[in-house]
Amino acid sequence: MIKGSHMRTGSRKRSGNPVVSQRPSILQWAGIYRPPTSGLFLLLGIALVTGLSVVNTTHQNRFSFNELQELREQANALEIEWGQLLIEQSTFSVEGRIEQKAVDRLQMQVPETSSIVVVSHE
Repeated sequence: MIKGSHMRTGSRKRSGNPVVSQRPSILQWAGIYRPPTSGLFLLLGIALVTGLSVVNTTHQNRFSFNELQELREQANALEIEWGQLLIEQSTFSVEGRIEQKAVDRLQMQVPETSSIVVVSHE
């Protein structure tokens, strides 16, 4: 080995005064403190936040659309049930109408229970 080649990193002697060189921090080394670099990181952060908000909004829209589809299916089922109930109501009103016409036009009457004869089938 050669003498003098065992120099410590970070310290040198110049004209009798030891000078300690400072290592740059990782932020200084990466150039974060320079305006163009910090602006770039700011823009990247804004792009990241914007992208995440787009993803969140898309998720909420899909969830809302699925809920809307379910509500439309329920509305269709209720409309079908409403139509069936209207048909049932009109069927019941027809019987009362028939009875009313039988009494008015044909002078028919409901027989008393004592005059009703039940015929058995044997």
